Amino acid sequence: MTGITDNRDGGADVVGMWVTADGHIRQELRPDGRYDEARGGRRSAYTGRYTVTGSHLDYVDDTGFTATGDIRDGVLYHGHLVLYREEK
Repeated sequence: MTGITDNRDGGADVVGMWVTADGHIRQELRPDGRYDEARGGRRSAYTGRYTVTGSHLDYVDDTGFTATGDIRDGVLYHGHLVLYREEK
């Protein structure tokens, strides 16, 4: 797993694929501020947009549901989920 670096806007560099340890949940954070989350065999189970402030993420899915996440020591804590950056 890799750490995070600050981007030009002062927020964490979060772009890329984040995955739970068991691989069941895969969350792609795209450079355009959109995310796409797969769960098991269900692709695009959740989609929406996200913003980054420092190491904090705010999510709004396409149905209007909101959630938050925080990156600590290169790990994304999103609700009850713990996601790790997938190596390229």
